[in-house]
Amino acid sequence: MRTPDAGQIRVYHRCGGCGKKREFVNTGKFRVNANGKNVDVWLIYRCVKCKHSWNLTIYERTRPGRIPAELFDAFQANDVEAAMAYGRRIDFLKKNHAELR
Repeated sequence: MRTPDAGQIRVYHRCGGCGKKREFVNTGKFRVNANGKNVDVWLIYRCVKCKHSWNLTIYERTRPGRIPAELFDAFQANDVEAAMAYGRRIDFLKKNHAELR
C-alpha cells in the first residue's frame, strides 16, 4: 500500500473492518464504475490497521462527456499524481465526511 506523501492530509473515518475510528491513507487509485450512460468515480482510501477500503466520491451518476477528457483518462489510468492532488483538497475530503487532523 502506498503511504501518504508529505503534502497529504491525515484522514480519519470509522472503519467498517475494525469498527473504530482509524486513520485511512490514499492508495493513489481510483475506481470508475459505469452504470448505463453514467459513471461513478471514487478515490480509494485504506485503513492503516486492517486495510479495509473506503471509497470517496468524486463524481456520482455523471455522463463521461461532462468530465474533462484529460481528467477522465487520469481516473481510468489510476494516475497517482491526480489521486494525490485530490487527497490534498480539503473541500473534497470534507464533502466525503472525513475527519481531518
